[in-house]
Amino acid sequence: MAAAVQLRIQDDQVVLTNGILQLTLTNPGGNLIEIQYCGIDNLLELSNPNLKGGFWDLNWSEAGSAGTRGKFDTIEGTTFRVVVETDEQVELSFTRMWDPSLQGDHAPLSIDKRFILFRGCSGFYSYAIYERNEDMPAFNLNETRIAFMLNIQKFRYMAISDDRQRYIPLPDDRLPPRGEELAFPEAVRLVDPIEPEFKGEVDDKYEYSCENKDNQVHGFICLEPPVGFWQITPSNEFRTGGPTKQDLTSHVNPTTLAMFVSTHYGGTDLVVKFGEGEPWKKVFGPVFIYLNSASDENEAFKLWDDAKRQMNQEVESWPYGFPASEDFPKADQRGTVSGNLLVQDRYTSEELIVADGAYVGLAPPGEIGSFQKECKQGYQFWTRADSQGYFSINNVSPATYNLYAWVPGFIGDYRSESTITITAGCEVELGDLVFEPPRDGPTLWEIGIPDRSAAEFYFPDPNPLYINKLYLNLPADRFRQYGLWERYADLYPAGDLVYTVGTSDYRKDWFYAHVNRKIGENIFQSTTWQINFEVDNVVQTGTYKLRIALCSATYSELQVRVNDPDANPPHFTSGLIGSDNAIARHGVHGLYWLFNIDIPESQLRQGYNVIYLTQAKNDTALHGIMYDYIRMECPEPDTIPMK
Repeated sequence: MAAAVQLRIQDDQVVLTNGILQLTLTNPGGNLIEIQYCGIDNLLELSNPNLKGGFWDLNWSEAGSAGTRGKFDTIEGTTFRVVVETDEQVELSFTRMWDPSLQGDHAPLSIDKRFILFRGCSGFYSYAIYERNEDMPAFNLNETRIAFMLNIQKFRYMAISDDRQRYIPLPDDRLPPRGEELAFPEAVRLVDPIEPEFKGEVDDKYEYSCENKDNQVHGFICLEPPVGFWQITPSNEFRTGGPTKQDLTSHVNPTTLAMFVSTHYGGTDLVVKFGEGEPWKKVFGPVFIYLNSASDENEAFKLWDDAKRQMNQEVESWPYGFPASEDFPKADQRGTVSGNLLVQDRYTSEELIVADGAYVGLAPPGEIGSFQKECKQGYQFWTRADSQGYFSINNVSPATYNLYAWVPGFIGDYRSESTITITAGCEVELGDLVFEPPRDGPTLWEIGIPDRSAAEFYFPDPNPLYINKLYLNLPADRFRQYGLWERYADLYPAGDLVYTVGTSDYRKDWFYAHVNRKIGENIFQSTTWQINFEVDNVVQTGTYKLRIALCSATYSELQVRVNDPDANPPHFTSGLIGSDNAIARHGVHGLYWLFNIDIPESQLRQGYNVIYLTQAKNDTALHGIMYDYIRMECPEPDTIPMK
């Protein structure tokens, strides 16, 4: 029989062991300073004076602050207590209550960090309850997470998915003179690494980002002895931004993260802004830290397969029944929502279309599409519709929600007209729901695929000076290479992109990002792309519609002109939009934007026409947009469409 869980409380430390692993946490701070497992004295790294061991932290700023960065707060507990103590399970609490005398030093939150260890379990759980009361001052929460800094010499092999796995360089390789900082501090070219096989590569933690829906298990493997350290997140309900929001995973140091709130790939729209005296409470986690081992060094890489098996087991066990906090709703306190989503687009089909593969979710009530910016009010619960459009959202916490959805292949968002209230044990059957995507007429022409991603467009080969070898043989991930935005100027050194409908191929002729051209040292020029198309007969009654869906924008202004590149003012301007920084962070999408632009027939002419698209902000190389999809619609159904 497996050994009972044992707890030893010392003046400055708390030690938990179950015969498989041993955890040592500071008392009352609640930071992990030691994990013993499989003969390794400590899986954690303690040499870094600032970021060491395992810890919860957050980044916050004063109310009214601009940007997405502020002060880091490592959430040192001030009170320790034992919540549960049996032979089978121990749950510990490290709490820091809000202290007004520390205003300016700590984020105005009361935080309760929990750690749980079971008998016979090769790992441990952690979660935290964040709370605000009416007497707390306003502030901005930019980020919160749990982080583990692993033993530098032991953990040299990283795994994020079946094909995104590699040996990693050492932290010292990122420091000058061994490393050369590139356009931003996170991106470093390894010019003289300790191990020569990494020479010439770029290291950037954002090259290993992952969408929330896929960010379930990642971590590291030690080869001698063969040991794995894995961060498993069995549910996305407590993350912000919806299922396709991207975030950090594991990276060089070696570091493994569970991100709960962040502005990555979303920007200032995902800063959690609290007003004076605004109450709030949220549970982050639990997440599971899984440790595994192999008896033979030749079996070390199979630890990844075992970690995936454990991840599936954790997902099947969700929601957990063991957290002692009453703020974490158990299975019998939750409900289910199901239905069938259909699409009505009469210019595509006379019949209703099943929403095959639709993303369907419950999120706090808001405007259409608000889920992607929702980061404060509550939790989100998402699923994918099956091939017939049927969906079932299970284990939904009690609250009031809107149902949101979007369907690959169609622009726009669905949102239920009425709210849905979930109570304990309820089963809400919504029946058939019909989504009518934006459409005024048949398609004259279109560019791209409406899937909220730029993945289908042209991605150039990386500059040989700035490669990550991992992605050289992974075509689906080629967008993760550093500096691809700079290749636009190589391809278009003088003139800009010209796309001719009916001749050009968006997979080859539409650059993945609309960026500026560098024309001097820190001098950049706005670029104007043009779409050439023919109209055989201009419909004299009605208005044409240009629909432009963006999947990323960073401090950009999209201007649209019709048949006159110098029109002032432009026919349409988006104004200044976006701060998701997806171009710099090697993403194919950030936040979604949809612009529906009326074009009077008087602005078009029979025969040859041009749409001019200008990204007008040119302060840096990284200001730009990524298109998802562009479509021109005719005002009359008898117009012959041309794709």
